[in-house]
Amino acid sequence: MLPSVFSENLFDEMFDDAFGLMPVFGGRSPLYGKHARNLMKTDVREVGDNYEMDVDLPGFKKDEVKLELKDGYLTISAAKGLDKDEQDKQGRYIRQERYTGQCSRSFYVGEGLKAEDVHAKFEDGILRLTLPREAKKELPASNAILIE
Repeated sequence: MLPSVFSENLFDEMFDDAFGLMPVFGGRSPLYGKHARNLMKTDVREVGDNYEMDVDLPGFKKDEVKLELKDGYLTISAAKGLDKDEQDKQGRYIRQERYTGQCSRSFYVGEGLKAEDVHAKFEDGILRLTLPREAKKELPASNAILIE
């Protein structure tokens, strides 16, 4: 029986592809290791004339998250750094699971949206966005004349 912490095998890295020779099986992201695929999970709701988005960003702080609106795409990016200056006075680390890295995700929101139309709030590791829904474009009325 191998030791585990939070149902994760302490020797997981032993059998990983250390030299990147087998990219077919998917690599590990340097940000949050093999659990990086769980980052930035997003829920989108349609509420009245708006869309509301909840983006999960656990472990990030407000100043580590950036939003950019360009060419109709809303890009959410988050970058995390690890301070190596901290030392544990109680003993030495056997395994440390905090990494440096970044992640981002883009959503097409339409060409007509402006940055001041997007409202964002970051609380408890969840980024909440409110975006106005684009008004449905009506087709121009037909100018055709009926022939009898």
